Amino acid sequence: MNTRLNPITTPRHELRAEKARRNREAALNAFIGKKAEIDEMLARLQALSDDHFNAHPDEVNWADVGTLEQYASLLKRITDSAFGEGEHAE
Repeated sequence: MNTRLNPITTPRHELRAEKARRNREAALNAFIGKKAEIDEMLARLQALSDDHFNAHPDEVNWADVGTLEQYASLLKRITDSAFGEGEHAE
């Protein structure tokens, strides 16, 4: 339903209900968009992990370990938040 209600002839409760419906629809669209962004980032990270983060076993050094430690730390912050763990535990 894309028709706008006439604010002069439409009862207030109907106007509020329509505004709430449009707001929920906009929130759902934004949610789906953000989820798609996250899904894309996760797919890219998974591909990079599958490729051992572009590290060749004969060339791995402590800098590579430090890089993965940083990635793990950032991901832990996300998973702690998402699952209510760590500093986000209740």
